Amino acid sequence: MGRSLANDSRKPDPMKARYQATRVSVDLIKRFEGFRPKAAELPDGRWTVGYGHTKSARAGAEISEADADALLIYDVAQVVAAINAWVFSPLTQNQFDALVAFAFNIGLPNFRRSSVLRRLNEGSFLQAACAMEMWRTADFEGERIVIDALVRRRSAEMALFLTPMEGYIAVPSLIVVPRVDEQQAHTAPGRATEVETPLDSAIAAAIRAEEAEPVSAAVAAAAAITARLNAILQDGEPEAPAPVAEEALAGAPLPPPEEQPALVAVEAAEEAEQEAHSEAEPVAAAEPISFAAHEPLMFRAPSTAPFARRRKKPAPAPVLVLMGLTGLGVAGAGPFWGFSANAPGHLPIVPDAQLAGMGVGLAGVGLLAASVYMLLARLAGQND
Repeated sequence: MGRSLANDSRKPDPMKARYQATRVSVDLIKRFEGFRPKAAELPDGRWTVGYGHTKSARAGAEISEADADALLIYDVAQVVAAINAWVFSPLTQNQFDALVAFAFNIGLPNFRRSSVLRRLNEGSFLQAACAMEMWRTADFEGERIVIDALVRRRSAEMALFLTPMEGYIAVPSLIVVPRVDEQQAHTAPGRATEVETPLDSAIAAAIRAEEAEPVSAAVAAAAAITARLNAILQDGEPEAPAPVAEEALAGAPLPPPEEQPALVAVEAAEEAEQEAHSEAEPVAAAEPISFAAHEPLMFRAPSTAPFARRRKKPAPAPVLVLMGLTGLGVAGAGPFWGFSANAPGHLPIVPDAQLAGMGVGLAGVGLLAASVYMLLARLAGQND
């Protein structure tokens, strides 16, 4: 008889593991947990040290990176045993490493009752990867909101989970054209918060990013990209990227916009290109596009309404006027014919000529209304 996952109360046995974690999962955990050399107190009264270790952490404890790495491997072993006991579907090494990092972050009790585990045991691996993204919120300052660090952490775990061992499958953009998935419209958060967790304080707590450093590493990286773009636009040949100084990552302020030559060069190039397009004569045949290094490439954003219908070309105005006059004539001639068909001296053409005449008149009124509507629509389009 098969055993139920919900009624399985046996503890995971590390000695019977089908899969083992590699340094990939350990490095992924270390990257997002961060190294804490001195023990800090958690809000629930426990203490943490190293890479999120709590079992043997005490007040005043200090640890080296080598010892913290050993404690992390000990904590990961418990997660490895649990995943081996609870997941029944066959996994690749990348999928297993991603699950280890994911379960380490959300906790084994949450992982066991999560939809990620349920989808895995169903064999729905893509749905399981998408279900990881649900775990991106946290209670911060009295409310539950989306945390930017958790979004990045889930993205890294999902990318590792979906990386095949045999290489990527080719999906050409011109053959499999991406479309908007309306079912995922609700996944975009209405509000998100950037937080930082200082690793050198005696209390383990999260603070808002703007309270820590005014300039982040992303801003420093953007400054390096701006300098590289400036060199490409001026010299025409790409140069090796210069290493970002540690002072820039520490929060050095950026120069004002008027002192950024790369942005000025880009704006001047765009204005020159717009003037050249406005003054140039129309070209009879298509010319090949030159992708020289000194020419800025301009891309248009894709349409946000991929399923919008194309507007049909309206009918010519004389045709619409002729159609309206025809409808007006039919609307008047129909009732006149219907009431005069049964007059003395005329042979009845149809049994009920009056009813038929009214029907013809209504058809003429409809034709007249349609022509007026299309004519007004054409005039409105010309005004636009």
